[in-house]
Amino acid sequence: MDFGHLAPAKDIEGLTLLVLAVLGAVTVMCLSVRARDVALFVIIATLVINDRTSINFFSKWWYRGSTRGLEVTLQDILAFSLLVGSVLFPRKGRPRWGWPAGLGPMLLFFLFACGATCAIQPRIFSVFELSKIARGLMFFVVFALVVRSERELGICVAALCLAVVFEGGLVLRQRFLYAMDRVAGSLDHPNSLSMYLCMVSPVLAAALNSALPRFVRWACAVALASAALSSMLTVSRAGVPTFALVVFGATAWTMSWRITPKKVVVFGLVAAGVAGMGAKFWGDLKARFEDSSLAEEYEDLHTVDSRGYYLRLARLIVEDRFFGVGLNNWSYAVSKKYGAMLKTPYADYDEIPDDLNNDEDMVLEFAAPAHNLGALTAGELGVPGLILFVVVWIRWFQMGLSFLWRRRRTTMHLLGTGICFGVLGIFLQSITEWVFRQTAIFLTFHALIGILASLYAARRQARLEKGRQRQAPAVAGSLALVPGG
Repeated sequence: MDFGHLAPAKDIEGLTLLVLAVLGAVTVMCLSVRARDVALFVIIATLVINDRTSINFFSKWWYRGSTRGLEVTLQDILAFSLLVGSVLFPRKGRPRWGWPAGLGPMLLFFLFACGATCAIQPRIFSVFELSKIARGLMFFVVFALVVRSERELGICVAALCLAVVFEGGLVLRQRFLYAMDRVAGSLDHPNSLSMYLCMVSPVLAAALNSALPRFVRWACAVALASAALSSMLTVSRAGVPTFALVVFGATAWTMSWRITPKKVVVFGLVAAGVAGMGAKFWGDLKARFEDSSLAEEYEDLHTVDSRGYYLRLARLIVEDRFFGVGLNNWSYAVSKKYGAMLKTPYADYDEIPDDLNNDEDMVLEFAAPAHNLGALTAGELGVPGLILFVVVWIRWFQMGLSFLWRRRRTTMHLLGTGICFGVLGIFLQSITEWVFRQTAIFLTFHALIGILASLYAARRQARLEKGRQRQAPAVAGSLALVPGG
């Protein structure tokens, strides 16, 4: 099969429009600070519908991987424009550039993935995934540089509220109008929606207990109710317990423990709502667990699409190729070779006909990405790649956990705590899923990590300033003991 060919006419037209859009957006961001606030809101609020605002160059729509083309979205254009505008014309009193915490390990992982891509065939699918990692790095840097005050934090939280409420509306329509047993909102799969909610809901819970404007906190309350209902209706075996854990943890860590009549009433209403949803939808979740528990899936090493099967495949790949089969090449390699080695043969991508259409694609069966982010990374980048990926996650957790050591009531500290629990939610569900790599989740996550890096830097700066203030009186006292001092 020939993986390289000239760009079709639609790609050339799309590239022309893309250049014009970037030039226009950069000009606006350089001229208007207000426009940057609007862009910040639009990026976060619309990432859940990024597929409606995207251009996919060199698309391999039939590939069963985490990235199927060189994707560029409206959100990418706005993020890049924000970066240029903030660097060329920073807000008054703000630095033009800074090295965000955590950027080093992330860059190291990216560079390793680039090197691995140069050493494997085919490269096209790896290039697709590399482009997404590069976009994630851009989102990380942009949000680390731009979100520096409670004003920007409030904008981002309000945007998350809008996105979650929008998903809740789609969920209600899918469940009660179309009678869908498991809902996905605007995302590809119920487990994708579940992971998105596990990521952003702890941030909303923390914001609810903060000093953000009242209308933002009310929006958080509505969005959390929407998120709880949506999470339950995804009927995700890993997602629902994870959602409950991270939201409860973020709430308990950020709320004031002083008992008041208002809190008693609110707690009663929340408990009644949770009990009502549990009674209404418990049968669906119970049926999912009875069909096949997570423990049974990991013990099953032979059934296709069981979690244990993917772990076995990852081990087989690493034993055969220490540096893996290449980023985003899991489906290609398993379909071509490793599936047959486990007596589960698939169709071969190299035998796809040139005139493939959607009807034929339904007949051909290719391997799905491993439903375990660690196994997927190990299979694609080998043991060294997995080690680097673990280092990146350790750095993210280190930044987040620094907000848990001492409970403080400042808005920035509380939101750092909420993001920490959001990272935990993504991590826990990635044990059973690969959808961390889906565009909406991947870019939103990197935006939140960028905000976390900004909060982490602000926290360190505050500690340094406090240390200097403590040292100042001691220095003054020592000078007073010196004659003439």
